[in-house]
Amino acid sequence: MIYEIRVIFGDTDQMGVVYYANYLRFFEGARSEYWRQLGRSYQDLEAAQIAMPVVEAHCNYRKPAKYEDLLAIETEVDEMRAAWLRFVYVVRRGGDVLAEGWTKHAVIGPSGRPRAIPDFMRQLVTVKPLVRPFSG
Repeated sequence: MIYEIRVIFGDTDQMGVVYYANYLRFFEGARSEYWRQLGRSYQDLEAAQIAMPVVEAHCNYRKPAKYEDLLAIETEVDEMRAAWLRFVYVVRRGGDVLAEGWTKHAVIGPSGRPRAIPDFMRQLVTVKPLVRPFSG
């Protein structure tokens, strides 16, 4: 799944490149778009009393993104276990890979404790490795 975002001035630092922590915001936007492209949203997950907090995150920065760049963020789920899943991302500008990373999410219920991933989520999500230039 692909999510596109244009870099705004507020995403950049004093060196004129995207501030490193903003890539995690880009990943979050890409996850939201991932669910939308499957015909769902985070609101649907909340209605099913599911929360998916990030419990681990990683980003490997290769080339800088700058103001006005149009970024395409490819997103997939590459691993799903009983009560967690992992999203992987590749951030591109045209043919250049700028960054790649992953976020691991616990699946929790209203009590805040881990819960099994519900069947409707398992039916929606196709687990597949994203072809990416890093291993991690």
